[in-house]
Amino acid sequence: MKTILSFLFVACSLLTNAQSIHSFKVKSIDGGQIDMSKYKGKKILVVNTASQCGYTPQYAQLQKVYSQYKDKLVIIGFPCNQFGGQEPGTNAEIVEFCEKNYGVTFPLADKVDVKGNTQSPIYQWLTQKTKNGVLDATIGWNFNKFLLDENGKMLAYFPSNVKPDSDAILTYLK
Repeated sequence: MKTILSFLFVACSLLTNAQSIHSFKVKSIDGGQIDMSKYKGKKILVVNTASQCGYTPQYAQLQKVYSQYKDKLVIIGFPCNQFGGQEPGTNAEIVEFCEKNYGVTFPLADKVDVKGNTQSPIYQWLTQKTKNGVLDATIGWNFNKFLLDENGKMLAYFPSNVKPDSDAILTYLK
């Protein structure tokens, strides 16, 4: 009986660890590292971004939401060039564009692939229910949003057309 209980404890511990975004560390756009565990206690909104997209003005809404709720929310942008080549710039060009045009101060990760054979591990976790324990999501364009709770667990997925300052998202922050 002790062996079975020990096994179940270990299995549950592994499952719990696998279902938290806090176990990820990703390269930041400036060459440093974004350690997701440092955001324990805050909600996290993960967004795949692009500078030359019809949804690019959402950067302004993302920054507004980040500024308004930064005591309990962090937004992390993941630039991606997989949709229409709409993020062709270098990391330095992306940072300059975001700061100059939208005053972005929230963290930006290194450019990643969010789908396909070269999908980054964090996006594998975000899009696969077998990894995040909650939902499957197919990213079909830029500015898809994943909201995680204070414990790093998946709360919700929002497609590109859901604006960052929409009630659908803000309801989770109030």
